[in-house]
Amino acid sequence: MVDGTWPLRTESAGRLIGRGANALASSVVLVCRKRGSDAEVITRAEFIRALKREMPDAIEEIRKAGVGPVDMQQSVIGPGMGVFSRYAKVLETDDSAMSVKTALSLINRVWEEIENELDANFDPETQVALAWFASYGFEVKPSGELTMLANAKNIPDRALFDSGVFRNLHGRTALTKRHELPAGWSPVGDHTLTIWECVQHTARVLNAEDGGGEAAARLVAQMGAKSADAQKLSYRLFEIATQKGWSQEALVYNELAQEWAHLEDRAAGLTTAAPTRGVQGAFTFDRGNT
Repeated sequence: MVDGTWPLRTESAGRLIGRGANALASSVVLVCRKRGSDAEVITRAEFIRALKREMPDAIEEIRKAGVGPVDMQQSVIGPGMGVFSRYAKVLETDDSAMSVKTALSLINRVWEEIENELDANFDPETQVALAWFASYGFEVKPSGELTMLANAKNIPDRALFDSGVFRNLHGRTALTKRHELPAGWSPVGDHTLTIWECVQHTARVLNAEDGGGEAAARLVAQMGAKSADAQKLSYRLFEIATQKGWSQEALVYNELAQEWAHLEDRAAGLTTAAPTRGVQGAFTFDRGNT
């Protein structure tokens, strides 16, 4: 039995397998420990409680390690099975031993619940944008659809338009697409800063001809505590895009989430390099067009 199975390193890379074909190759390093002879027997309910107690921190560590969203479903199996295999047996309600297949199903269910609970920590504008994206992507829809979502989050439509997250098309509306976002945007110059904007602008700048890693890192440096939430949102957007079959959007968020830890490292270097200039002086370039 494997105990404490944990993906110490997960690497993803496009591997050429034939003319015009690409495959995603992943490698996972596992650590196996022998289970103690005094291992307990627990119930299904106790197992689920243990998963909910331990998996959030484990998932956070996996993100910090730079594991991309495309590998998350595989990676979260590690800490989940670490909980399962820690015990001599997990008993079902009829006192039969829980199968590995059932354990994996419960691990995935708890993971989904943890991810969904993260949504409530985002600002209201981002919560509305996330709900809209899950239903319509970047499609144009009647404004009434947005009004219903906004009312559910107790935020006026006007705030969604003023933030720049949504476009007011006079009776119709849509999420602002990345190529429509204003150049020169800066978190420190945005008085209605949202996590949604942090993600979309960083994705835009990272792949822009006049952007790149350093420019994106400058944005991350200005986000402060919001940077962690922005990384979490990029994972959520990947999951939604994948479920919807939006492959191009999924690729954008997978790249962004996987790159985020490197952007934070570069951001730390930028702030360290100019400690006496302050945030505003250090990023004059980014704010010049706001």
